[in-house]
This record gives sequence, C-alpha cells and structure tokens, in this order.
Amino acid sequence: MMGKMLRFSLFGESHGRVVGVLIEGVPPGIKVNIEKMKAELERRKGIKRFSTKRRESDEPVILSGVFNGFTTGSPIAVIIENQDVDSSYYEGIKNTPRPGHSDYTAKIKYFGFNDYRGGGFFSGRLTAGIVIAGYFAKEILAKAGIEVKAYIKSIGKVKARDLSVEEIFSSKNSFCPDEEAFQKMLEEMEGARKDGDSVGGVVEVIAINVPPGLGGPYDEDLEGDLAKAFFAIPAVKGVEFGLGFKIAELRGSEANDPFVVKDGKVMTETNNCGGILGGISNGMPIVARIAFKPTPSIYKPQRTVDLEKMEGTEIKLTGRFDSCIVPKALPVAEAMVALVLADHLLRWLGWKGFMSLGKE
Repeated sequence: MMGKMLRFSLFGESHGRVVGVLIEGVPPGIKVNIEKMKAELERRKGIKRFSTKRRESDEPVILSGVFNGFTTGSPIAVIIENQDVDSSYYEGIKNTPRPGHSDYTAKIKYFGFNDYRGGGFFSGRLTAGIVIAGYFAKEILAKAGIEVKAYIKSIGKVKARDLSVEEIFSSKNSFCPDEEAFQKMLEEMEGARKDGDSVGGVVEVIAINVPPGLGGPYDEDLEGDLAKAFFAIPAVKGVEFGLGFKIAELRGSEANDPFVVKDGKVMTETNNCGGILGGISNGMPIVARIAFKPTPSIYKPQRTVDLEKMEGTEIKLTGRFDSCIVPKALPVAEAMVALVLADHLLRWLGWKGFMSLGKE
C-alpha cells in the first residue's frame, strides 16, 4: 500500500472480473463528482489511433466510503468491470515470455501461479485504479489551491520547446501545449504504428501553489516518494526533477537558485531544483519528468525462449496493443503526483494544527 496518511492499493487483473482500488485516509465531506471521475478515466484512454483496440467503458462503481454524494472518511473502494476480454491468445504464448514484459520475472516470482492473461496484475489496465485514487487526491489538493498538470515533453526524438508554467496550464491542447511539436509527435507515433512497432517518450508533470514545508529528510523525502510513485507506473524507466541530469554539467554558481522576496514571499529566481530542497518543498512549482519506454508488445518478430523446451525460439505477437502509451500516461502521472502531495499535505497540516495549539 502506497502512502501514510493517504494510502491506496490496487487489485484485480487485466483479464479478471474487475480492476479496482482501495483508498484510505480521504477526509470526510468531500463532494464526489462521478462525471469528473469518469472524465479522468476517459483521458487515460489516450489517442484512439495509437491505443489498444480493446474497448472498455471504464464505468466506476463506488462500493464504499461515499454516502449522499460525499466522502464519509471511511475507506473508499471503487471497481471497474472488465468487459472486452479475450484471453485465448495468451494461452498460446504462456511459455514463451514476451521480450520487455514482466512475463518471465512474474513467473519466477510467483512460481508459475501468476495470472499471465494480458499481463495480469502487471498490466497497464491497473492504472485505472491509480487515476480513480488520483481524482480524490486532486479534490484534497484543490482545498489548498494546488493544481497538477502533465503534458507530453517528447515522443521518440521529437521534443517540445521549453514552455512557461503559464503556457502549460492555460493550453487548450490536452496533450502538448507546443502545437507545432505535437503535430510532429503524431507523425512519429503514426510511423511506429505503420511499422508494426512502438515508440516511447517523456512526460513532464508540474504542480503549482504547493506550500513550502511538505516532505522531509530520508524516509520523508518528497522527491523520494514521488520517484517511487513514478516508478510504480508500468513502463517508466527514468525520473528526474528540475534540471535533472543536466545539473551535473553545471558549477554550483550556475546550478544554485538565488533566493528573492516577491510580494512578501520568499521565492527563487530560477527553479533548477524543481521545487524541492532537502526533500522538502520550497514553494516553487514542482517539476518532474518521467521517461516511458516503447510498448514492449509489437508486431515485429522477436527472439525469446521456450520455457518448456528450454531453447531459443521466435515470437510474433498478434494481439491488441498500443503503439504509444505516452498520451494515456498523462492522467496517471498527474494522479501519482496528486496522491503523494495530498499525503504529505495531510501530514503537514497535522503539524501545523499542533503548532497552533495554545495560540488561539
């Protein structure tokens, strides 16, 4: 289970009866807008042309924790029924692990008892539960004026230009504010699709109006919790904050963010640190980038092994696959940031309440 004050855990399998999420720690009295939740789930379907041909309605069913349209403070359980399921294909490849997938490692980890259909518990289908949990986390953050936005920074070698925070949050393009780059990204995705191949990319996610003081050193580290949450998203292979790896090329005089006072608040002139210092938010926008690998399932022949015969063989997949998962990862990345920030916000508010005792 991820989180401390605000916790969630996922359950279900890609081809099982349902996928779902259990969320604990959501305060009572939050108005639940099911249509808004469904809109977030629709975003998770990405761009139809480059997504799997599997068609699911993704209708969330709230089992507990909501009464008369408001959260009660008790655990919230939400499920989504799997409807468009065809497992026959996976029976034929259960002993020939797909390169780039968790088929082999899952089989070893669970002694062959794992559900291999569609990737089972390892499937990106489980991210629907993350998005649902993220909906509740965003509602918590909204009380504090905190907003989170993710967009496509790059697809393959096509990169968006550097964008201001204002451009990112005001853009009407739900995938990438850089319209010119986005058109080239679509071409890159289309090229991979036509080749029977796949392509990866980078998602940048930003949180604004985050108060200073969230997080802490070591096991309370805000960057550490965010990084763990990002790496829990299927297909993520790299994470960086602020300037990220580029900061290693600079000297301290170039990398440090000078402090200034603006409108009565302490701020920094630059944001090379990405809004976090010493594992604690400093009040500047939190900026992170997440690298997604190309979808492992492709239509080109690939080398693998036959686990029954223990010899090399070739596999050519014929199922329903995404040629690019990056567009559908945007609400998932936002959800993970929202969940971590909401968890830390609730922890910090507890301290803030304690510090105010006896001062009223």
